[in-house]
Amino acid sequence: MTERGTVRLLAADIGNSHTVLGLVHLGEVEDDWRVATVESRTADEWAVLIRGLLGAREDEIDGIVVCSAVPSVLHQWRTMLGDHFGALPSVIVEPGVRTGVPVLTDNPREVGTDRIVNAVAAAARHGGPAVVVDFGGTATTFDVVNSDGQYVGGAISPGIEISLEALERRGAQLRMVELRRPRSVIARNTVEALQSGMVFGVASAVDGIVGRMIAELGVDPATVSVIATGYLAAVVYDECRCFTVHDPWLTLRGLELVFARNR
Repeated sequence: MTERGTVRLLAADIGNSHTVLGLVHLGEVEDDWRVATVESRTADEWAVLIRGLLGAREDEIDGIVVCSAVPSVLHQWRTMLGDHFGALPSVIVEPGVRTGVPVLTDNPREVGTDRIVNAVAAAARHGGPAVVVDFGGTATTFDVVNSDGQYVGGAISPGIEISLEALERRGAQLRMVELRRPRSVIARNTVEALQSGMVFGVASAVDGIVGRMIAELGVDPATVSVIATGYLAAVVYDECRCFTVHDPWLTLRGLELVFARNR
C-alpha cells in the first residue's frame, strides 16, 4: 500500500489496435505505455511483456484493473492475471461490475466497457452533461452523460488511422502519409490533400456530431463538458471548436475509479 492507504494500480485499456497501460495513483498517471493489441499473444507472452515494461516498478503495484474491446485478448488476460499476478487484487470491467453510472441504452451489455469507463471518469471529473470523444485508431467513439450522471448513448465512426488505411488500399495513386496538420485546407500536393481530408474532415465531423448531440440533449451548450481523449486526439484537438478539455488519460483514470468502487 502507498501513503494513506491508497493504492497504485496497473490499469489496462485493451483496444482493437493498441493496448494502453498505465500506473495510476490518485487520479494521476505516473507511467504509461502503448503496445500493439496482438490477438495471438498468449497469457505468458503478455506477462513477459508487462513485466519488461514495469521493471523494478512491479513491486509498487497494489492491484490491476482492465477493460477490453477484444474478447480473445481479454481471455488471455484472465489467464495471465490468475497465473502470473494471482497475489494482486484485480478487477475486470464487465457486466455485473459496479461502475456507479447507470446505462440507459436498449441493451447495456453491448456497450463497450471502455466507453462506460470513459463515462465514469467524465461524470466524476467533469460532471454532467458531458460528451466524450475518444479518438482510437480503429474507431472514434462519442459517448453522452446527462446531467444526472447517467450514460444515455453515443455514436461510433471510423477511426482516423483505419480511414487513412482504407484510402491507401483502395486508391491506386494514394499512399500512407503522416497524420499531421497540413499547411492549408486547400492542398497543393497529394500528401497534404490526404492530410487535409483527414485532419479537417474529422474535425468538422466531430464538431457536427457533438453539436447535434447537445441539441438533442436539450441543454445549454455552455453547460456541457466536451472531452477529447484517446491517443489520436492531439491530431485534431486544435482544429475542433467543440472541446472544452483534453484529458488524454480519461480511460485510465476511469479504471481507477471502477477499481475503487469494487474493492
